[in-house]
Amino acid sequence: MQRDPSSDKDRLTVRIQNDELTESIDIDELQGLSGEAASKKKPPLHSQKGKSLPDILLATTTITQAQLDEAIAQQQEEGSGERLLGEILIKKKLIREDELMAAVGMQLGIPILDKISADELDSELVRKIPINFAKKHNMIPVKRQGDLVTVAISNTQDFDPLDDVRILLECDVRPVLAKKTDILDAINRIYERSTEQDSELIEGLDEVNVDSLALEEPQDLLDAADEAPIIRLVNSLLFRAVKERASDVHIEPFETELAVRYRIDGVLYDIMKLPKKAQASISSRIKIMGKLDIAERRVPQDGRIKIKIAGKDIDIRLSTLPTSHGERIVMRLLDKSNVLLDLTDIGFSKRQLALIDKIIRKPNGIFLVTGPTGSGKTTTLYGALSKINTSEKNIITVEDPVEYQLTGIGQIQVNPKVDLTFASGLRSILRQDPDVIMVGEIRDLETAEIAIQASLTGHLVLSTIHTNDAASSITRLVDMGVEPFLVSSSLVAILAQRLVRVLCKECRSVVKPSAAELAEIGLKPEQAARKTVYRARGCEKCWQTGYSGRTGIYELLTISEQIRSLILKQAEANVIKKVALKEGFQTLREDGAKKVLDGITTMEEVLRVTQEDTLNS
Repeated sequence: MQRDPSSDKDRLTVRIQNDELTESIDIDELQGLSGEAASKKKPPLHSQKGKSLPDILLATTTITQAQLDEAIAQQQEEGSGERLLGEILIKKKLIREDELMAAVGMQLGIPILDKISADELDSELVRKIPINFAKKHNMIPVKRQGDLVTVAISNTQDFDPLDDVRILLECDVRPVLAKKTDILDAINRIYERSTEQDSELIEGLDEVNVDSLALEEPQDLLDAADEAPIIRLVNSLLFRAVKERASDVHIEPFETELAVRYRIDGVLYDIMKLPKKAQASISSRIKIMGKLDIAERRVPQDGRIKIKIAGKDIDIRLSTLPTSHGERIVMRLLDKSNVLLDLTDIGFSKRQLALIDKIIRKPNGIFLVTGPTGSGKTTTLYGALSKINTSEKNIITVEDPVEYQLTGIGQIQVNPKVDLTFASGLRSILRQDPDVIMVGEIRDLETAEIAIQASLTGHLVLSTIHTNDAASSITRLVDMGVEPFLVSSSLVAILAQRLVRVLCKECRSVVKPSAAELAEIGLKPEQAARKTVYRARGCEKCWQTGYSGRTGIYELLTISEQIRSLILKQAEANVIKKVALKEGFQTLREDGAKKVLDGITTMEEVLRVTQEDTLNS
């Protein structure tokens, strides 16, 4: 875009009021702020004139001088400015993003916008700003008051794009600081809202020529407004799935219609019904994206799709299955832009974290994580590996599939077509001088025996196994054919886990459970009397589900000497469990009950995910 040099005299001055602290404002407070009044609306706080960002951070946050010096040294090595310094401090968890934003606001005298509601944004105003420009510079116009438009920004290193916005909107602009994530979310919501709705996309699908569906993936699916109707429909389904935090997309053919369902927080929801005539076109489009054979509809096929949606890199595992009414399609969505969760972020108690930290720092032994498919086992193992991932350790994994890339760790993808199985991959790993080995899953005797031998020869082995609880994993290994003395001498600990949905904080409501209801999850009335118990209700923020996100409930069985002797005697799982309970072992349901009392989840959720364990105990 060419900028008129003559406009320099009218260039917006954004580095205003450097001698005053900034304020925090809400979008509603922007009403009536314009011109001179807007620039003067500042609280009479102490002066920050001449202070650098590090000085302000020291004065306003809990960061120490030593921590700051270490971050500055890292910044100088990477050779960038103060913005990178802030990012380094956030990554090290020394400050929060809102604390950095407040400090930058103080330094530059720019107000802070606490939240951006897409519903309150002016669609006509936003439409004048190209989506690529808005996402590139992470800015969005928030509100117009007369000839002044308030623009939310996150990058304070480059104010030139504000001049472009002024030209595009043909009026003066006033910057306010907002979180980068809040701005991106608002951009995605407001631009998606202005695109065609799903019902409009379905029209004309019978006119689509499947032969013309050659795949040229757009840079971002939100930009694909000029594509064919069938492509726009598939793009819309995928975008909506990402927006609603779906982990899986199910496209299921029936006699007269095509059903689309999303799995959100572990539960399937009906999303829409598509006409039967769209089935062949949708199936072909998705198979082309996954590089599958569109002519073959008689056998199952598996593929992978890599796309970008709303600025996020999404890896999709695609599976097709022939049914009596056509091909059934399931797509599992993996958000590769998500930072891997730390063990402290996925629901472990302090006691559990301390025990796990000791376990994963042992020089040898086997640590097993167990639970059904989709219970977060891989996430837990990745979190454990990240915690011990240092340059002094050689860590190698063999997985099916490799879900996330871990920097500094060698990851092997299982490939049965070339006879690269868990067992053969594990044998090869042992010749690579590893310190820590992660095996995606122990499925058979061969893999189990190699893993045990590896642990007995000085390696720490982390793996998963499919059983209902921790104690059952021991009998499962013996049932596979592993000698009890090998199990006894190699096992260090077993972690069983489930995922429960987290209550939406916007709409949860207090409930007074009866004594019978409390007893069902193992709680006494006097325990609940000292705490607040909630139930799920549902609102717009949580898509009327009452829940938003998931966390884990866990039972951690450490192998004591008494339990080792029981393993040697081939004791039943319930006998091992009773001994463990006497040693302080906490069951899945007990951990879930604690999270109910902490207001994290509901009794119904804990009962839902632990019901099977109760029936089997």
